[in-house]
Amino acid sequence: MFYAMIVALFASCATTRSSYVAVNGSGQLYYEERGEGEPLLLLHGHSLDRRMWDSQFRPFARRFRTIRLDFRGYGRSSDQDEQMQMTHVDDVITLMDSLHIEKAHVVGLSMGAFVAGDMLGMYPERLLSCVLASGSVRRSSPGPSEPMDSTERARRDGEIEALKQKGVEVMKREWLEQLISSGGSRRETMRKPLWRMIDDWTAWQPLHKEVRLFYGKEAWTRMQRLRPAVPVLMLRGGTEGKQGTPKELEFLPNGHLEVLPDCGHMMNMEQPKAFNEAVLRFLLLPLR
Repeated sequence: MFYAMIVALFASCATTRSSYVAVNGSGQLYYEERGEGEPLLLLHGHSLDRRMWDSQFRPFARRFRTIRLDFRGYGRSSDQDEQMQMTHVDDVITLMDSLHIEKAHVVGLSMGAFVAGDMLGMYPERLLSCVLASGSVRRSSPGPSEPMDSTERARRDGEIEALKQKGVEVMKREWLEQLISSGGSRRETMRKPLWRMIDDWTAWQPLHKEVRLFYGKEAWTRMQRLRPAVPVLMLRGGTEGKQGTPKELEFLPNGHLEVLPDCGHMMNMEQPKAFNEAVLRFLLLPLR
């Protein structure tokens, strides 16, 4: 019996499970999970999908129940809607509730860090710890309580028309070069895997007037007031071009900054070994 239990545990750690969960507005979120232990959520960047975590998914699953998802409007998840208000962080909370996860470690990069930042402000009680890589709270962005007015709608219509004139393919190529250009000596190793995701991306977001997908200023104001005690690691790439101490750390008593050398915005793909070591070192601290 004991041997059978060990075999079953090993099999569960070595197997990727995938499924969908229902979110509001008849939406569906696609996710994959692997491993056992404390839950760890991986939140991807804009124009990308769960595959950006290919170098983290299996290594992290050796120590954690690791879950990577596609945000609504990306990858295998359902589309966004111009009329239906939703936020990415509320979708993540629905996913956690559906999987009976009370608290989780959360690792977000770029747009994924914006979502993780929303969690720090709006749902800190659902976090075991938080890693904000190449991003944080969108503290200047209006949230759902400030819907788009006529001026903003007109501006977005102009931006959408300009993008159509330029061409989506051109925009995608420019975006790829922008992501790569921030990198260090290994930046070209990202080109093919990044392009696979960007090429598969529908580009719905820049072609439509999105609802408020982030709490932004609302999360920032709430985080300033709450000063959540959640352990937080902020990661920057050494060639990303950012300087100084992040303002968020003034309101995160258990937060600290680490700079990873010789990598830029997409640090987890450019320097996966250094990124994985930094994140696991943080997650496995004795006090955790």
